Parts: sequence; structure tokens; C-alpha cells
Amino acid sequence: MSKIVWITGASSGIGEALVYQYFKAGDKLIISGRNRDELFRVKANCQNSFNVHVLPFDLSETEILKSKAEDAIKIFGKIDLLVNCGGISQRGLALETSLEIEQKIINTNFWGTVILSKAVLPLMIANGGGQIIVISSLVGKFGTKLRSAYSASKHALHGYFDSLRSEVYDQNINITIVCPGFIKTNVSINALTASGTGQGIMDDAQSNGMSAETCAIEIVKAIKNKKEEVYIGGKETKAVLLKRFFPNLFSKKIRQAKVT
Repeated sequence: MSKIVWITGASSGIGEALVYQYFKAGDKLIISGRNRDELFRVKANCQNSFNVHVLPFDLSETEILKSKAEDAIKIFGKIDLLVNCGGISQRGLALETSLEIEQKIINTNFWGTVILSKAVLPLMIANGGGQIIVISSLVGKFGTKLRSAYSASKHALHGYFDSLRSEVYDQNINITIVCPGFIKTNVSINALTASGTGQGIMDDAQSNGMSAETCAIEIVKAIKNKKEEVYIGGKETKAVLLKRFFPNLFSKKIRQAKVT
């Protein structure tokens, strides 16, 4: 039976790859992001795309998000699966980055995800259940240089949605937190520098990372299996265990690591 799937951050990278995975599975899609033209490009890549609806908006504009969620619900009458993939990264030193830029990152990555999720949850519960997917990051489990606000926003997602999971579990709501590592997308190109402009180049680790398509396949598997948390990538995923069991060694290595 087909599902109603709403994917944010759907105009590129992991979000775009997820659109194609769910479209191939026969699901009905609502795709969102800031770039309207790119969303329609993604829609056009889906053959017979009458079941793919474009709903553009900017996640950092938190005051409009509740009404956008209401618009999304009206398209098919419900949401079975909300994939919170939209976000923006950072490549700037904390002391050189203004609070305004940090707030934009946190609004986009944290509050955007929270507001949309809370907006669709009552209907999911009324319909007997649903799934919420939160695309975090490995730096939602630890911090690195040049990513202080980004890492903070991802850490906040874990605290919030781990708590929410325990509150709605008995109402047949499943929450999966996904922590990608180095995935070959434009995330580092679009990352905000201390001045608020995009970095404009791809990090070396990103360029050598897992493809967005492979990442999306792994995410879909985790969602299907109702995993609570999953780490996706290469050897960098081992850093989660290194920090947990050897925190001092981890700190030394992360200070020395090339992070761009």
C-alpha cells in the first residue's frame, strides 16, 4: 500500500535521492526546499509525476512553518512519513560568527524540524500512527572545529526527539534519527562561513564520501526496520564509539583532524 511521504531538503543531495527511492516504491510525495526551480527539476525526473507535489519554503522562516504544514496535509489529506532532511551546515570559527548567523543555522536545523514534526503529529496519531525521520549528523554525537552552531543544532535534535519518542511510542509513532557521515553532496559548498556567505567549495572528505544514492538506500532500510538511530558512512562512523569509550584520545584526534 502506498504511503504519503513529505520530504524537506528535497532539491538536492540526500533529500533528492530519497525522493527517487520513495517514488520508485510507488509512494505519493510532497517535496519541499528553498529552491522552487530545483524542486521542479526533481519532480520532472520522476516519470508520471502527478503524485509528486512541490511545496517550497525556507525552514529558517519559522513563523510560516505551521501554515506550510497545514498546506502539506491538505494535498493528500494526511502524512504517513515525514522526512526532515532540510538543513544547512557551517564552516566558521565560533568567535568570528555572529549570533545572527548562528540563530539562522539553529532555526533551520532544529526549530524547522521541531515545528513541522509537531504540526503533523496530531493527525498521524489520529490516523493510527506514522513515522518521523530526523536527519542529524555524526556531529550530532560530537563536535568538530568550524561547526559549533551546526553541531549544537544537531545535538539538540537528539535530545528533543529521543524525549518525544518516549512520549508518543504508545501511539504508534516511530522516530528514526539518522546520522550521516561524509556523503558526497553540496552540504559543504552551501555551508555558511563566519560572514554568512556560502563556503563555495566541497570539503575533501565530502568529495570522497559515500554517494547520496547509497546513503538514501541505507536510510530507507533503517526507516523500514523502524530503527531508532543509525550511523551511515565510512570509517568516520567509528568516531562515535571512539568518543564514547576513549574520550581523551578522541579529543586529541579531533583537534588534529582536517575538517574542511
